[in-house]
Amino acid sequence: MTTFFEASLDTISVHHVGNQAAGEMYTLSEKPLELKDEIIPNLLLQYFLKPFEKVNEVYHLMHSSGDLALNEIHNFTSKVFEDKEKFQEMSEQIAKHLYNVSSHPNIKGGEIYVVYFNNVQIEGNLLDAIGIFKSENKETYLKVYPDQGGFAVDYERDAININKLDKGVLIFNIEKENGYKVVVVDKVSGGQDAAVYWKDEFLQLKIRNDSFNQTSNTLGIYKNFVTQKLDDEFEMSKADKIDLLNRSMKYFKEKETFDLDEFSEEVISNPEAITSFKNFKNQYEEEFDTKIADSFEISGNAVKKQARVYKSVLKLDKNFHIYIHGDNKLIEKGFDDDKAMNYYKVYFKEEA
Repeated sequence: MTTFFEASLDTISVHHVGNQAAGEMYTLSEKPLELKDEIIPNLLLQYFLKPFEKVNEVYHLMHSSGDLALNEIHNFTSKVFEDKEKFQEMSEQIAKHLYNVSSHPNIKGGEIYVVYFNNVQIEGNLLDAIGIFKSENKETYLKVYPDQGGFAVDYERDAININKLDKGVLIFNIEKENGYKVVVVDKVSGGQDAAVYWKDEFLQLKIRNDSFNQTSNTLGIYKNFVTQKLDDEFEMSKADKIDLLNRSMKYFKEKETFDLDEFSEEVISNPEAITSFKNFKNQYEEEFDTKIADSFEISGNAVKKQARVYKSVLKLDKNFHIYIHGDNKLIEKGFDDDKAMNYYKVYFKEEA
């Protein structure tokens, strides 16, 4: 978790980065920004740091070759952490690097802010951090003010909404040899092809394989197994699939640690399906080069996040939705020959 109750903004430089494919260039400032009052730094702190309060995933900088020294952002930020006098020079290099990877035609141009922060907290540690932020979307604002005994209205175009950060990253001065601790905000725009440039090309990140990531991945793998794989090997109704998903979510909410064999026996039960699930998990690990332990501490935050996408709704044509939260034996599926239609019979004791 990232908090900024004690954080302060030390230095900030602003540059503009265009899109290469559109023939746009970049514009570099010659010196850091001068902040002349206390209001603007506080607004900037809110704009830059507040979106990270709800971010749980922690990443590390990496390079596909395995040589971390080849990661540009790791190189530039390391020089600043070692010698803050190099901040302006490295901020310009960061802007140039962003321009070099902004080659997809759907990537929007915009301002890039490179910021040095003091006392930003991550996982209980107060640390210096370097933030890199990009504003791509601008808005028009109305301003109403008193005028000659009444009111007047004016507007400002191409302004930034401080409650809508488009892209941002915080790189904390800790674990340099592992690629630092890194947290990211990325509001995807411009389509999927353009979306990968921030995390994959500009920053080059790998997610930290902690309890949050392992919990999230295991729930995601199991959901895909139930909704996509089971049909290939077993005949199952949608109600049965929803029951399997509900049982898995119940397991993760009630247990403190995950154990693969225990989970398989309590939730899946069927020996053939258990083998199929374990094979499905192994295939995921090989495809994405991500090892998921057979036992790990369950992250409550990851469970809450995954619970939002776990569906317990049985949709019947456009007429009915049945929400299944408990025993699937209380719902039966059949076929009515006279009406030539499927039906579900639901058992209950009383109406709520």
